[in-house]
Amino acid sequence: MSFTPYRDVLPSGLRVVTVETPHLHTALLAVYVRTGSRHETVENNGVSHFLEHLFFRGSEAWPDTVKMNAAVEEVGGNLNGATTRDHGYYYTPLHPSHLSVGLDVIGDMLTRPRLTDMEVERQIILEEMLDEVDEKGRDIDLDNLSKRLLFPGHPLSLKIAGTRESVKALTHAQVLEHFARHYVAGNLVVSAAGSVKHSEVLALAERAFAHLPKGSATTESAPPPLGPGPHFHFVSHDESQTEFKLTFRAVPEQHEDFPALQILRRLLDDGLSSRLPFEIVEKRGLAYSVQAGLDTYHDLSLFEIEAASAPEKASLVVAESLRVLSELCEKEAGEEELNRAKRRHRMLLEFSQDSPGELAGWFGGVELFRRPETFGHRADQVDRQTAARVREVARRYFTRENLLVVAVGQRKGLKALEKVVMDAEGLPSSAPAVSAARG
Repeated sequence: MSFTPYRDVLPSGLRVVTVETPHLHTALLAVYVRTGSRHETVENNGVSHFLEHLFFRGSEAWPDTVKMNAAVEEVGGNLNGATTRDHGYYYTPLHPSHLSVGLDVIGDMLTRPRLTDMEVERQIILEEMLDEVDEKGRDIDLDNLSKRLLFPGHPLSLKIAGTRESVKALTHAQVLEHFARHYVAGNLVVSAAGSVKHSEVLALAERAFAHLPKGSATTESAPPPLGPGPHFHFVSHDESQTEFKLTFRAVPEQHEDFPALQILRRLLDDGLSSRLPFEIVEKRGLAYSVQAGLDTYHDLSLFEIEAASAPEKASLVVAESLRVLSELCEKEAGEEELNRAKRRHRMLLEFSQDSPGELAGWFGGVELFRRPETFGHRADQVDRQTAARVREVARRYFTRENLLVVAVGQRKGLKALEKVVMDAEGLPSSAPAVSAARG
C-alpha cells in the first residue's frame, strides 16, 4: 500500500483523518460537516447552503476576503465549498509545506465566521437557483424532481439550495441557530491527504479548530418506503430535447448487496463497450450519451440512469434501457464481461491512491457516517461476486414496483413514453399498483 491512513479524536471530540502519501508532491485539505438539506425543515430549507456561502464572506482573523483568498492561493490553493443533501465540505489543494495556511484559514472560517453581507449573498443564491426552474418558476431539475417524488414529506425531498420562498424568508437568527447546532466538534471531520505528516496535521488541526465548541454528531430519520410503482412524472418544458431519469431505490454501501450493485453499474455504464452506451448510443444512435450511477447515503442508495434525446425518441431510449436491465435480471453476465468489470473496479481504486482528493474523501468524508473500509476490502468484496449473485441482486432491485421515471421536455411523444414506463416490459414484478402524474 502506497499510503498510510490515521484516525485521531481530539479532546474536543473533533475527528482528524490523515492519509500520508509520501510519493505525491501535493496535498489536499478538506473539512466535512454532517449537515445539508436533509437536516432542514420546509421553513429553513436552504440554510445549510446559505451558510456555506456566508463562510466565504470572511472570519475574525480574516475579515478581508481578498486577503483570505490570496493567502491560500499564494501557497498553491483555491478555497472551495459544497453542500449536498446529507453533508457539506470545504477544501483546498495546497503545497505540502504550507499546510498550516490552509488549516488556519478554513479553521477560522468554520469556527469564527463573520456571517455578514447576508442580503448580497441572498441575491447571489437566488440567481444561482434560476438554473433549476423555467420561466414560470416551475422546477425542471431532474434530481430535485426525483427526490421530491421518492421521499414525499421527508427532508431528503428538500432542495439543497432551498426554494425561492424559503431563501427570501431566511433570517440571520435562523442562520446563527443552524451554525450553532451543526458546526460542533462531534459533527466535523478534518482530513488531510498527500505528502503530509500525521503528527503535523494533528497539531495544526488542534490549533486551527481551538474555537470549535463541543457537541455531538447530527442524526437523521430514515425515509419511509415509496408505494409500489411504476411511478411516472412529466414536466412540460419547451426545449429541443427531453431529459429523463430512471431511479431504483437500493441499499447503502455497507450492505452485502452493494458490491453486486457496483458491478451492475459497471456492466451498464463504464465506457463505450458497456451495455447502455453500446446499445443506445453506438448501435442505435438514439441519444448522444447515457449514464448510470449510484447516489449513496448512509442509510440507502439510488441506482440511476439518465439520458436526453429528441422528444420522439425518448420512449425508445427508455424502452431500450428497460430491455437492457431486464436482460441482467434474466441472464447471468458472461465470465469475460464480469471479470472485466471487476478488473476495472480494482484498477480505478488503485488509481485513487494518486489522488489526495479521493483519499481525503474516502477516509475523511465517509468518517462522518461510519468507519471507512480499506480499498482492498472493497475490491475483494466486488471480486467475490458471482454471475449468479449479480443476477440475483439485479432481480431484487430492478423491479417494476421499484421504478420511478421523471422526464422534462416537450409533450411530443409523451403518450408513448408514459406507456413504456407504466408497462415496464421485462422487469420482474410483484406489485400491481401504478401511478402517473403530469405537469
